[in-house]
Amino acid sequence: MKRILSYFLLLAALNFAVMQLYAQSTSKWRTMHKVKKKETLFGIANMYDLTIEELINANPEMKIQGYELKKGDFICIPFAKGEQPDSVANESAADDDSVTDGAVSGTGSAKVSGRFAAATPVQQRAINLGVMLPLHDINGDGRRMVEYYRGVLMACDSLKRQGISVNVHAWNTAEDSDISQVLREEAAQQCDVIIGPLYSKQMPALSEFVTQHDILLVIPFSINAPQLFNNGNIFQIYQSQSSFNETAISRFVERFQDAHPVVIDCNDTTSNKGDFTFRLRRSLESKGVLYSITNLKSTESTFAKAFSHDKQNVVVLNTGRSQELNIAMAKLNTLTMSNPELKVSLFGYADWLGFTRYQLENFYKYDTYLPTPYYMNPLSSQTTRFEQRYRTNFHADMMATTQRFAAAGFDHAFFFLKGLHKYGKTFNGAAGMFGYQPIQTPLRFERIGNGGFQNRTQLLVHYKPEHKIEVIQ
Repeated sequence: MKRILSYFLLLAALNFAVMQLYAQSTSKWRTMHKVKKKETLFGIANMYDLTIEELINANPEMKIQGYELKKGDFICIPFAKGEQPDSVANESAADDDSVTDGAVSGTGSAKVSGRFAAATPVQQRAINLGVMLPLHDINGDGRRMVEYYRGVLMACDSLKRQGISVNVHAWNTAEDSDISQVLREEAAQQCDVIIGPLYSKQMPALSEFVTQHDILLVIPFSINAPQLFNNGNIFQIYQSQSSFNETAISRFVERFQDAHPVVIDCNDTTSNKGDFTFRLRRSLESKGVLYSITNLKSTESTFAKAFSHDKQNVVVLNTGRSQELNIAMAKLNTLTMSNPELKVSLFGYADWLGFTRYQLENFYKYDTYLPTPYYMNPLSSQTTRFEQRYRTNFHADMMATTQRFAAAGFDHAFFFLKGLHKYGKTFNGAAGMFGYQPIQTPLRFERIGNGGFQNRTQLLVHYKPEHKIEVIQ
């Protein structure tokens, strides 16, 4: 029988109300709720698993003739029948423009669905998803993760349309949170998959926890997680820079084996790209590929001598900074104006995706390739539809960042939830397990030794001279 999401998740998936929670100083009430536009008593009661009678009894003013529920009102939320005050974390009232539906202060859980049924194989029931990230409006970490969480909810809504039901519990695990409190909750223990954490110091407890309860743990961003190397329940989406460089170098050598590489020393003492260019040069030498080295401070004539008139020249800088890229572009423009017969391409870095606002024409002109773990093509209809859907649901645009966090949340959640629905706990994220066209982040995992799994996908964003963008997987 086709499963459907419970009222609360449906509400979150379709309306995506945004909440900021604050702690209550009294244990008489479970929380205070700030009424949002178009909310009803029926909806609020359902949100907190209450009857309308229980809600009205906790708020005697509602019994007064002519009472109207208005946006901005604060109402008391009592404990559900049989629920003990000391078993509920401090929760809060809601602001219209802060965190997500059901997010909580401290380490309390936000119930976004029905009851768990973990004894049944995951392929035959709703999937139990836990989100343990900083969901707040205090700093950049919280705001980015709120946007990411919204993408997770959008993925749940898309899966619902495919008949896949998801039970979502979310916890605000801020940097100063004691995650061990979260892990004592029954809802956490019955998760099939947990997305998080954002902070390395929370990894030891979470790693031990997911092993004990046979839960998949998806680490969405770059943190130090040595547990990956000995815990088979962990999936890390971030790739180490060393691993990423290896892949980029292999793709460079394969794609440009008949070209003439030109490495430009940019005199940037702060650069972290030296390892890439050093290893690239060693790889080229091992393949017998001749290359040239020049310098941004070289004279025009010396600079020009580094380029071949017979082959395609592929330029590589040993920095990802904007300032040096500007200088390099100026020198290349001077060079190609004097030598229009030269064929010049650029092979750069994911950092350069943030410079497209003022370098786009140069990227097209120099047939630029940028290796990156993620990319949301601004020219694709898929991107347009996702942006419109986000704007409709949240009445706001996504943050103007190189990595769109809502798109990341959507891709990560959709990939793992669809995989669990099809394969259960045997899902390992390998290539070809099911078809999915990501919005931003392709995923393909490989096991790391005897431990967990790490994403190995890399995109090449190709800015073609005919003003088209090609995304090569």
